[in-house]
Amino acid sequence: MRDLVAGMRYLGKGQRWVARNGRWWGFGLIPALIALVLYAAVLTVLALWSGDIAAWATPFADGWGSPWQGLLRGLFVALLFAGGLTLSVLTFTAVTLLIGDPFYESLSQKVEESEGHCPPGSDRPLWQEIWIALRDSVHVLLRAAVFGILLFVLGFVPFLGQTLIPAIGFCVSGFFLAVELTSVAMQRRDIPVRERLRLLRGRKALAVGFGTPIVLLFLIPFIAVVLMPGAVAGATLLVRELVPDEEQPPAPDRGEGDAGQDRADAPYGQPGGQPYGQPGGQPGVPGGFGPAPAQFPATPGQQPGAPRSPYPQSGPGPSAGRPPAGW
Repeated sequence: MRDLVAGMRYLGKGQRWVARNGRWWGFGLIPALIALVLYAAVLTVLALWSGDIAAWATPFADGWGSPWQGLLRGLFVALLFAGGLTLSVLTFTAVTLLIGDPFYESLSQKVEESEGHCPPGSDRPLWQEIWIALRDSVHVLLRAAVFGILLFVLGFVPFLGQTLIPAIGFCVSGFFLAVELTSVAMQRRDIPVRERLRLLRGRKALAVGFGTPIVLLFLIPFIAVVLMPGAVAGATLLVRELVPDEEQPPAPDRGEGDAGQDRADAPYGQPGGQPYGQPGGQPGVPGGFGPAPAQFPATPGQQPGAPRSPYPQSGPGPSAGRPPAGW
């Protein structure tokens, strides 16, 4: 349930983002308007010819009397037009994304930059990006068509076909619509379409919560055009949660790092690993850790200019200037 609500929130976040950035909202309307004109023409033709299609598809009902023939063919027309609307909702997004690939790529990139970090895109040419988007859209639509045919057949089941099946159909359509809308940000990350489906199947409630309200809103005339830029923005924000980017911290400076490592790894008494106050190592940098202690006064009998030991005398003899045993 939490993911379901989170998906709806991402839709709202996307719409708020384009509302704050009105120029990008107008920029994203251009491909949606072109696609709207195409789909309006197709649906008009379907509505005009739906009666003839129903008569052609049900020849066995030619001899039926009234009202059974009219009821059967009326149900067929209703299911045909409902299927056409559902298919148009799914393919509208795919076709709009294809028409507006450079538009929505720029919009999605701007959303990611506003969130702090945008993954670098590929260096592929535009025609190759469009070809990959077309191929992935066909892959998704074929999967959606399988579910659509199954739900269309189940729509003839009494009672269930008029109550439960339409609700399931909207949820399935919402899932595949979320797959289509997230393709812009996913493709920038070079995530193949099968991996996208796997990621969204792992968070079905998130995908359904995001896509199903869009499916229902897209059924209202002209709403799809108005909401399309915000839907792409919301899908980009959803992908940022689904596939978080791991930003690598900057590498340390090699000069300082190597020098420090050399001093730490060198054995005691060797260059780069001197104890406190001993000469050697980098000029002006005392060996070991922390500041060098103050110089001790010269011991009686010590030659001028000879190095002074920071350790007290441990007794007479040549070992007087050496550190205590066990250091």
